[in-house]
Amino acid sequence: MTFFIFLIACGAAASTGIMFQPGQWYNELKKPGFTPPNWLFPVAWTIIYLLLAWVGYRLTLMPGSQLLLALWAAQIALNTLWTPVFFGAHRIFAGLVILVLLWLVVAFMVVMALRFDLVTGLILFPYLAWLSVAAALNFSILRNNR
Repeated sequence: MTFFIFLIACGAAASTGIMFQPGQWYNELKKPGFTPPNWLFPVAWTIIYLLLAWVGYRLTLMPGSQLLLALWAAQIALNTLWTPVFFGAHRIFAGLVILVLLWLVVAFMVVMALRFDLVTGLILFPYLAWLSVAAALNFSILRNNR
């Protein structure tokens, strides 16, 4: 049951992608050559959200995981915020600020998780890698679309 609570939280974050789709505004932006194809975004985020739900569930089973659960809550809040700011409000710089904060929270979470439980820390690596690509993409879009 606990896994489904985390899955619902991830689903809420994912739903912002349905409410605030890239659309014509995003398609007309100058994007860097390393921009992933459009089909990859929902695939990557689906995998990441499933992994995040699994991480949250694992943490609830481990005594002393309160800090990591707090970081989990912080990252899902920031994750949920980015899409409406970037795609909804078209605020590229504000999106970058949110993404940098999200990356820092997740990076700290990975370090703490690796110390706490190696498997949990390793499960988070794809998320941090994808956020690194997203941050580079957001930065490039900001730089190329003044």
